[in-house]
Amino acid sequence: MATPLTTSSLRGGSVPDRRSSPARVAWVDAAKGICIVLVVMMHTTLGLGEALGREGFMHHVVAFAKPFRMPDFFLLSGLFLARVIDRDWKSYADKRVAHFLYFYVLWVLIQFAFKGWSLSGGDPAELLRQLALTAVEPFGTLWFIYLLAVFSAVTKLTRRVSPAMLLVAAAALEIAPIHTGSTLIDEFAARYVYFVAGYLFAERIFAFAARAAERPLLALAGLATWGVVNGLLAFTPSGVPLFPMLAELPFVSLVLGFAGALAIVSIASLLTRASLAAPLRYCGEHSIAIYLAFFLPMAAGRALLMKLGLVGDVGVAAAAVTAMAVVAPLILERLVRGTAFDFLFVRPRPFWLMRRARLTPAEYRSA
Repeated sequence: MATPLTTSSLRGGSVPDRRSSPARVAWVDAAKGICIVLVVMMHTTLGLGEALGREGFMHHVVAFAKPFRMPDFFLLSGLFLARVIDRDWKSYADKRVAHFLYFYVLWVLIQFAFKGWSLSGGDPAELLRQLALTAVEPFGTLWFIYLLAVFSAVTKLTRRVSPAMLLVAAAALEIAPIHTGSTLIDEFAARYVYFVAGYLFAERIFAFAARAAERPLLALAGLATWGVVNGLLAFTPSGVPLFPMLAELPFVSLVLGFAGALAIVSIASLLTRASLAAPLRYCGEHSIAIYLAFFLPMAAGRALLMKLGLVGDVGVAAAAVTAMAVVAPLILERLVRGTAFDFLFVRPRPFWLMRRARLTPAEYRSA
């Protein structure tokens, strides 16, 4: 019997603790791993296809994943928010806001070091203008990190709002055709509902994952049905210029976003149950390292393949560059761990807001 939709159940209830529920944390990490691989795959495949002027089979995978790729990432990011949201502002901001802003600022500077000069056309004034603009206009692939800080702050500020009202307002933002040209505004409107749903429905999502693991045949049947429906809607033109595919239509995109997010939860739970999730779990545990650093091996791998003339099948080439862009940051993170360059992926103590933090150093590593 379903749990009644009360304020308590919406707030997330008893979210499993990391220390007492390693199996459940395992599927969360596996789900994060799936998401980060899909994100890297999207950037790699579309970039390579644009550079070559043609497409491959990986473009179809990217199109299939489009309805749920980012919704699931944000839903997972909200899962453990209930455990910290009632802390005082300084402690909360240290964990959920400053944590992400540190990495955003650091990696904006790193990315500008590699490509800022070319982006500004060699004009120092333009370079400084573009760098200053990153404070209000999330830069490149780093917009996800920026939005996590914003979502966390907004959710803390609105924690006294009725959960049902908050959820309805967030859903209305996603449904509304908001296209202002501002990444901050547009992505907030399109993604906040998934983050807040992860926070409000955490208990139910964990229960859903447990049921998927307990009933694998039923879960597989549900995944097959979802795959067919998602594929049909993702690949069928809508005839509406603003929403090219049926999957992008208002209301449809919201439903597919949640359906796809739960599908990834099911897949991660099943893989964990079958002891097949280890590589994905590792990617999920270090998802922030992959997300921050994949741009460089992605660009280098693409340039190398094109220079050597090794791009035959675009799909195969995109898969190879995706693998390189995922693995290289993991190697880099392992190499710098515990060294002077650890600051690339671990926020140093001078940047903590809590000098005598109640948070453990491990929490400062988490994404």
